[in-house]
Amino acid sequence: MQPAASRLLAAALACSFTLREPFPVSARVNVDLSTTVSALQQQERTIEQLFQKATPSIVFINTYTERTDRVTMNAVEVPRGTGSGFIWDNAGHVVTNYHVIRGSKGAKVAVLSAEGSTKTYDATLVGYNPDKDVAVLKIDSVATLRPLPVGTSNSLRVGQTTLAIGNPFGLDHTLTLGVVSGLGREVQSPSGRPITNVIQTDAAINPGNSGGALLDSSGRLIGMNTAIFSPSGASAGIGFAIPADTLSQQVPTIIKYGKVLRPAIGISYVQGAQARALGVNRGVLVLSVQEESSAAQAGLRGSARLDSGEVRLGDVIVGVDGKPIDTDSDLFRALDQYQPGQRVDLTVRRMDGGAEREMTLGLKLQAAEAAVARALCRRRPPACSSSGSDRLQRRTPPVRALKATRHVEPVPPRPHMHSGGAAPASLLALADAPLESASGSLAGCAHSFVVAF
Repeated sequence: MQPAASRLLAAALACSFTLREPFPVSARVNVDLSTTVSALQQQERTIEQLFQKATPSIVFINTYTERTDRVTMNAVEVPRGTGSGFIWDNAGHVVTNYHVIRGSKGAKVAVLSAEGSTKTYDATLVGYNPDKDVAVLKIDSVATLRPLPVGTSNSLRVGQTTLAIGNPFGLDHTLTLGVVSGLGREVQSPSGRPITNVIQTDAAINPGNSGGALLDSSGRLIGMNTAIFSPSGASAGIGFAIPADTLSQQVPTIIKYGKVLRPAIGISYVQGAQARALGVNRGVLVLSVQEESSAAQAGLRGSARLDSGEVRLGDVIVGVDGKPIDTDSDLFRALDQYQPGQRVDLTVRRMDGGAEREMTLGLKLQAAEAAVARALCRRRPPACSSSGSDRLQRRTPPVRALKATRHVEPVPPRPHMHSGGAAPASLLALADAPLESASGSLAGCAHSFVVAF
């Protein structure tokens, strides 16, 4: 009995030693409690110093429009909206979002001095580029301005600290803190073209922040706050900023010429949903070709009404210099890689006598000024601020202000494609209207500029 008891005791002790370490030592979580209060206070002081240094460079923008007084019948100036901006240079140029000043008659810019006093100036519009949602204003200041130091955005990494400074809900010079939460995002500009390489941040951005600065931990500009993704319209932790590298390319051009010329081929087109309703599931369907344009010289063919009353669909662009084109956004992105005057090869599909053939057309890209889509349906990009204006006083001739109208987009039935690629004229709602008006009738949302690309 004694040896048996000894063996049982030895087994129990062996089990206790075995079970004493149920997890590997390497799996333990080591908590670093060495961070001192003084270190945390130093971080706070650093952020405070960055904010104090940047504050004089961030401006408050009030936009105005004209209304007729019902009593005196005189034109009076009434507030339209507010937004943010920042000082670009010592000459008084202020950079903001185009959607902040779109639709306004005038704007006033409030600048905070280093001493803490606020001075308000009337602003003139130097120029804008709706394709990138960038606008440049100018103020005549006798005081010394403090331009914001411009950094670079091509070396950003997810996780870097970001500071967003702006005027949300009219609360001037508000600071929110976050990190770079994503890179290479894409948002839609007021003109409908995609803005690429956008910075995503979780720093709180709200209405009124648009046009404000997104800074890095060194106080340098890395982006311009422009949009949020939110079901409620307020910050949901997903904000977007136009990268500083894009601003560094756009702003000097706008200051010098008052506009930005982009490459174009000279066509108007049918947007994706309407093209798919017509049986075009891939590529960009050409609606019309501008006379004497690059597209016309290359032999590109637009849609046309046949004598039978049917509509022959135009060429479908499916490639640019070998790069596949599936949507109009693909075509925008492809053309953005070129400059006016460069040559490209377009791959197009064309219906001839009921048979489809693919062909390559070479053309020289023409120059076109960025234009705002005359909205036939309301396309509202996720912008953070009230819209603003083409009609501010500017050095270059003004463009008519955009007045977006609410439009419910119908879903047309999928057509039966007839021989030769023609679709019933009734589907396109052409009736007795000229073909040019098809952009407005074709499910209500095709682009209506003369030169879309």
